[in-house]
Amino acid sequence: MSQIIAARFTTFAAADSARVRLLTSGFVDEDVAEFYVNPGGQHARFPIGGDEYADRHARPAGLGATGGGAIGAVVGMLVAGLLTLLLFHSLLVLIVATAVGAYVGSLIGAMLLTRGGGRHEAPGLSAGPHERESGVLLAVHVNPGLQPRAIEVLRNANGQDIEEASGLWQDGHWADFDPTRMVRPAA
Repeated sequence: MSQIIAARFTTFAAADSARVRLLTSGFVDEDVAEFYVNPGGQHARFPIGGDEYADRHARPAGLGATGGGAIGAVVGMLVAGLLTLLLFHSLLVLIVATAVGAYVGSLIGAMLLTRGGGRHEAPGLSAGPHERESGVLLAVHVNPGLQPRAIEVLRNANGQDIEEASGLWQDGHWADFDPTRMVRPAA
């Protein structure tokens, strides 16, 4: 496995500028690769799209929908029973109100169990391992002696999420790059 230092940039122009800085700092062209990383969820790891089988924040939605649907059906039946008794004298009102109550209840139940799944911190500010943000990634194949210099050049070029990784460097690019892997910040 090769040692790789990488940084994220918001534009190709900023990444190109950092690439020039690396090349003038003693790195060779075959050890510097630049490519775009799609936003999370858009890496098409599955035939129908997406990065994983089910979003971890969506997994409890089925349980919430089932519970909410049951509660909603009971509430709908009670409301329909009152309406049928007082205003309408129709079995259709009972059936429709029960179905509407079940539907609304399942929607509310699913939403209640999936809320709070968004990011709660500013991107790129995490000190520990975190999910990869989208942008232009500039990766540098380094040996242990060149690692501090690569980090310094990328930091001076305003690189974000500077990370260290190990991977397969082949023909001038990071051959086994996985966009879904967590970013491990460089020291």
